[in-house]
Amino acid sequence: MATHGAPQGYTLKAEGMTVAVVSTRWNAHIVERLHRRALEKARELGAKADEYLVAGALELPVVAQACAQRYDAVVALGCVIRGETAHFDYVCDSVTAGLTRVALDEGTPVGNGVLTVEDEDQALDRAGGEGAKEDKGAEALEAALGAAVELAKVAAVGPAQV
Repeated sequence: MATHGAPQGYTLKAEGMTVAVVSTRWNAHIVERLHRRALEKARELGAKADEYLVAGALELPVVAQACAQRYDAVVALGCVIRGETAHFDYVCDSVTAGLTRVALDEGTPVGNGVLTVEDEDQALDRAGGEGAKEDKGAEALEAALGAAVELAKVAAVGPAQV
């Protein structure tokens, strides 16, 4: 979710909903900010959040999938910083495709809060907290819970009439 054009005048209420926050241990000083901000946002919205930690970004989709079978929403948080090889591109593509597949296969919203940045300064600007320009952990959580609220509305309508 980009800062420019972000939703305005929208109040999300997610009381009673459950969300899994799955975070990587890689680039911990950045991901810990994302993680903390996501948990704070969950409390603010009235949702119960459980925490899970994985080694790196490539491990996010499989744990997210297990969580998607048990929670109303899942948030995946991590930080991939471009290096000198093509590894960055493979990791970013794989993680994005994996998280998208989890959401569609399980019918559970998955907020993608995996930062894909050129350098540490860009990551810190997006990780929330003091001095940050953006708050991607909180934004990913809010996006996932917002979709979960809408899916609950769809489920409440009942089966389609033929």
